Amino acid sequence: MDSFPAHDLIWTGSYTADSGGTGTGIGAVAAAEDGTLRWLGVAAAADSPSFLAAHPLLPVVYAVAEHARTVRAYRRAGAFGLEPAGPAWPAGDAACHVAVEPSGRFLVVCCWGDGQVLYYELDADGGIMDRAAAAGSRDPYRDASGGAQRPSRAHAALMLADGRVMTTDLGHDLLRIWNVRPGPVPGLVLDHEVVLPQGSGPRHLVQHPGGHVFVVTEYSIEVAVAAMSPGSGDFRLGFVGPATAGGALPGDSAAEIALAPDAGHAYVGVRGSNRISALEVEAGGAALRPVADVPSGGDWPRHHLVRDGWLHVAHERSGDVVTYPLDPETGLPGSPSGRLRVASPTALVPARARLTPRE
Repeated sequence: MDSFPAHDLIWTGSYTADSGGTGTGIGAVAAAEDGTLRWLGVAAAADSPSFLAAHPLLPVVYAVAEHARTVRAYRRAGAFGLEPAGPAWPAGDAACHVAVEPSGRFLVVCCWGDGQVLYYELDADGGIMDRAAAAGSRDPYRDASGGAQRPSRAHAALMLADGRVMTTDLGHDLLRIWNVRPGPVPGLVLDHEVVLPQGSGPRHLVQHPGGHVFVVTEYSIEVAVAAMSPGSGDFRLGFVGPATAGGALPGDSAAEIALAPDAGHAYVGVRGSNRISALEVEAGGAALRPVADVPSGGDWPRHHLVRDGWLHVAHERSGDVVTYPLDPETGLPGSPSGRLRVASPTALVPARARLTPRE
């Protein structure tokens, strides 16, 4: 019997030597109910698996290799190990994010280096079996800036509750909403776009239960709300406000945004000043208000995970994951309760897959 049930496992992404990091692959961490984290070991050796996604139904994990420009499926093996499930598939330059559709039909990979958004069809066992590139992005500010060319920087994908996909383009200040095309030639077809303020740099995103999407902007250190119109289902830019209570500092860049389980608070990581900002969700998800900033506890908080009343923050440069309790009344992080050494961590992803075949 498996010694570490899936709901107690957290996979860690990392940067390895090819990207200037000290990691050696995908890591495995055991998470206890009291918030304590324990390093189990390297689940799979891999080159810079900087972002991961767990299959929702099967014991399969997907990892982008950022420097190698690939994405690969891994299957659970032993207590906490992972072994390759098929070959590495080509992706784009600096493939930095992977997301899996909630029923396990496909993956979407975003590539920071060349702006590509890539669709990968999955088979019944969770293996990758086909690949299609979505349409490239056009800078909405190109004409206004006299034709200056800004590079497209696709950065993250979000599977929306209605079955569509939303992706961020950090270079073009753009959210793109895609329909999923079924049939003999599956892929992503552009539905519509939402333009954010020029120079804001939309990075990561999360959907509120009410339908609105919260977006953290890397460059302007703000949070934007892509508001869903009840009639058409289209999104529009509904709100933009500061991501921190104390304001952005020189050298800051925002990284991750995560929601509390009750969706009453959101948490934003800010690299540079190394803070976690807690924001209160207002007006049914139509706006966010920063209420407190706390030190993240390390250097360069690249990613964080809210889990069972705890906030785990992965610090890429100091090589650790710091854990904070979240106050159940205020939603604010308390004093740090633990620190786990992890080499160059870049992502924290729960291994939430059931260890049974798909029905």
